[in-house]
Amino acid sequence: MTQTRPVVTRFAPSPTGYLHIGGARTALFNWLYARGRGGRFLLRIEDTDRARSTPEATEAILKGLKWLGLDWDGEPISQFARKDRHAEVAHQMLAAGTAYKCFSTPEEIAVWRDANPRQPFQSPWRNATDLPDAPFAIRLKAPRTGETVIQDAVQGDVRVANDQLDDMVLLRSDGTPTYMLAVVVDDHDMGVTHVIRGDDHLTNTARQIQIYDAMGWPRPVFAHIPLIHGEDGKKLSKRHGAVGLHEFAALGYPASAMRNYLARLGWSHGDDELFDDDQAREWFDLPGIGRAPARLDFKKLEHVSSHHIGAMDDQALLKTLEDFLKETGAPALTERQRERLTLALPALKEKAKTLPALLDQARFALIDRPVEVDEKAARSLDTVSRGMLKSLTAALQHASWQRDELEQAAKTVADENGVGLGKIAGPLRAALAGRTATPSVFDMMTALGRDESLARLQDQTELAG
Repeated sequence: MTQTRPVVTRFAPSPTGYLHIGGARTALFNWLYARGRGGRFLLRIEDTDRARSTPEATEAILKGLKWLGLDWDGEPISQFARKDRHAEVAHQMLAAGTAYKCFSTPEEIAVWRDANPRQPFQSPWRNATDLPDAPFAIRLKAPRTGETVIQDAVQGDVRVANDQLDDMVLLRSDGTPTYMLAVVVDDHDMGVTHVIRGDDHLTNTARQIQIYDAMGWPRPVFAHIPLIHGEDGKKLSKRHGAVGLHEFAALGYPASAMRNYLARLGWSHGDDELFDDDQAREWFDLPGIGRAPARLDFKKLEHVSSHHIGAMDDQALLKTLEDFLKETGAPALTERQRERLTLALPALKEKAKTLPALLDQARFALIDRPVEVDEKAARSLDTVSRGMLKSLTAALQHASWQRDELEQAAKTVADENGVGLGKIAGPLRAALAGRTATPSVFDMMTALGRDESLARLQDQTELAG
């Protein structure tokens, strides 16, 4: 079928908790599909469960989507605020004869189900004409024979026998609409052309299609994507580690890396593993989504994260780091720290897998004098090594402070003392960073600059005796 209407997708989370990583991927797929076709991506908050829906959860969802970099068109829509419209459609169906009043009480329904196990409830009021003056629910008059076929862009044709589906409730006896009705009415009114969601909604879809058909509304294209499993192949849960998008953000994976990784989680474009947003929007299509559950793989995520950190513009990476520090409650960078970190990033970002790992490697640029030397690094600062640092300090007084010249000066001092360059690198690490695991000593000196580097070396040479 040729698509003639402009593409409209939507993400419709329930605000009952954090934004799950599976929900984030669903939102991303909808965003990519719409943005790649010049379409619209809408956000609907399905807040009809008033007991569990909270403003805090809504805010957490919006914050998560913003962090991930997914912009939506228009204002978020509250499903609860549209309850009158949902009821209006139920009464339209009642008037058209595609729905009916059901006066069965919960107790009567329970008795019927006990007597007819494994059968969908069949209301005795479906074709009744003598109706009492009593509270009633409005039920869909669903087809009893044949089958409902879901023409799914991912799963293929999914067939459900109509005798396995009951006449579902559209409007409860207290006048509140059911989720099934609300979803269909909202998607229709919002002009949604493609419903991309988890395959746990497949059963719901068969029932929702019957509402579309009863109202004479065009069906959207359905695409049900497999759920995300853990590395052990089981349904993703907290035992697998991080499952909320906020947890991945707190672990220090950049948003660009999460978009790349989540896009690739269950969808493929040939053998491409690493790509940017422009490529993702151009390449993403529904036939590329697999039918098997995707598996969360933290090693692959780290690989993708490392690539995006390394490819990021230095100023953009600096802002990303500052945003991360702010979000984690860490002190803001001083101007001096920003300057040092900016100089250090080109040498550090190629190897970092996460933002905390990058900040850890950049610790030397974030600390001030006097440098506190840990116990392991202190072992390299004996009298002899401090003497070599004193000689190196003198040799560096008039150096141009280019990396090659710094390295040559250190090599000359090492040769004069009859040792290899590694023997002077240890004391240098201790003096500059206060520990043994650091970036290259020459990268650190370049980032710190002449005055700060010489001052840190001087602090240690004064202890040479």
